[in-house]
Amino acid sequence: MKTILIGGAWPYANGSLHIGHIAGLLPGDVLARYHRAVGDNVFFVSGSDCHGTPVAIRAKQENRTPREISDFYHGEFTECFKKLGFSYDIYTKTSAEEHKHFVREFHEKLYKSPYVYEKEVPQAYCESCDSFLADRFVFGKCPKCGKDTRGDQCDSCGAVLDPEALAEPICAVCGKPVNFKNSTHLYIAITKLQPKLKALVDSHPEWRKNAVAFTNKYIEDGLRDRALTRDLDWGIKVPKEGYEGKTIYIWAENVLGYLSASKLAAQTRDADFHQLWGKEAKHYYVHGKDNIPFHTIILPSLLLANGENWHLPDQIISSEYLTLEGRKISTSQNYAIWVKDLLDHYEPDSIRYFFLANGPEKKDTDFSWREYVHSHNGELLGAYGNFVNRSLAFIAKYCGGIVPCGTDSPDITGQIDDLFLSVGRQIENGAFKDSIAEIFEFVRNANKFFDARQPWVTRTTDKAACDNTLYQCVQIIANLAVLLSPFLPFSSEKVLGWLKINNKWERKSIPAGYPLPDVEILFQRIDKKVIEIESEKLRTDVTGN
Repeated sequence: MKTILIGGAWPYANGSLHIGHIAGLLPGDVLARYHRAVGDNVFFVSGSDCHGTPVAIRAKQENRTPREISDFYHGEFTECFKKLGFSYDIYTKTSAEEHKHFVREFHEKLYKSPYVYEKEVPQAYCESCDSFLADRFVFGKCPKCGKDTRGDQCDSCGAVLDPEALAEPICAVCGKPVNFKNSTHLYIAITKLQPKLKALVDSHPEWRKNAVAFTNKYIEDGLRDRALTRDLDWGIKVPKEGYEGKTIYIWAENVLGYLSASKLAAQTRDADFHQLWGKEAKHYYVHGKDNIPFHTIILPSLLLANGENWHLPDQIISSEYLTLEGRKISTSQNYAIWVKDLLDHYEPDSIRYFFLANGPEKKDTDFSWREYVHSHNGELLGAYGNFVNRSLAFIAKYCGGIVPCGTDSPDITGQIDDLFLSVGRQIENGAFKDSIAEIFEFVRNANKFFDARQPWVTRTTDKAACDNTLYQCVQIIANLAVLLSPFLPFSSEKVLGWLKINNKWERKSIPAGYPLPDVEILFQRIDKKVIEIESEKLRTDVTGN
């Protein structure tokens, strides 16, 4: 039994979740469900990122407190993840007392290390908003390529920036020019950690290609030291004399949520937290492409500098970008599909299937309503749901609902055994699209098997052959329910319940004579009219007309 930590990225609690978030985070739940099914000791954690400028700005816009805003969206996130079947052991928030206490203790130890020093620096200040600004909330012209950029990094040329280096800097909130005031802050000397960070990425060729490429680019371009503290009101207070009124910079505390949340999870299960973060554990981090440096540079830097031999990342599951009907998702322009709305109208397994089978795993992918409806009707319902329904309905109608007699087929059992090995290996390696594609290839072959055996004919011409066909189909259904349980937990739970089997990751066998209960259709067909209705709604949301 292995000890597994799976950390899902923490979404900002300043607005609703959209489909891009879900596309990047769903692999984490597949990993957690799979590792539990094979008998591993799994800790799957995440939470809402409640501090920092984005939340404070949203609060100011709505004349509410940052806590009110972050608590509202945290509640919304929690409900969405629950409805989608995310099996978090702990889903918490950075404003929770357990997290704040852990972070303060971590930073107290961190400040005593040789990697932390004080430095006086210019910090962006907006007179109009009457507040200091995080780097990402300063807009201007990139000093390297001249294109519009934000103050921390240029999306056009990839340059890592300081906001004071921008030409024509303005506040991202109000659009007014910003000035800079000197302030003393604590910095972490990431530059001194460069050899260790390079060794980390070099020792993990199994990371996603984008994680390896981006991390190497950051290192080759020259890492820079990062501020640990900030002149902001909303956040975790700095545990150091002389830093009253300052808070821990959000990037230096939100990634520590993996530690604080896993500690809480360990406590609830009376498990050894230090063993979870020891050398024998395996750690996965699941997030989008824009979060790569936080998990391959920032988090390891904090762990190394703290000096307590924390376990460094093993596997980086970093997705590419998801576009929407050929365009970039834009929350500011309301060009997005919100998860809470999607869940009001569509089945969670349908949503999960689309983003796991068609998600941005290795390259940018696009969500279109046409593809979504065709995927659901043609694959999820048309292939898998159809095979389960036609097989069990036939048994109910012509066999009195009793699994008929048959003999295990060495060919089919061999294919199933191979699937358990292959699919499991691919999940562990982060190849979710390939794994679910392999399962659905087996589903299509199962339908061909049913068609070729023609039980609707043999039930009157060769009953033994008919019975054997249906017996084989039940065995296939039982094992498909297990193989698909990490991907499609809701429909799998139904089938497992009908057959009274568990989801342990091993081949199942249903005995002849087993009485099937009344079963229902696994998936409802989506009317094709939805394509135009939803597309028009998306256009209306953007134009407001």
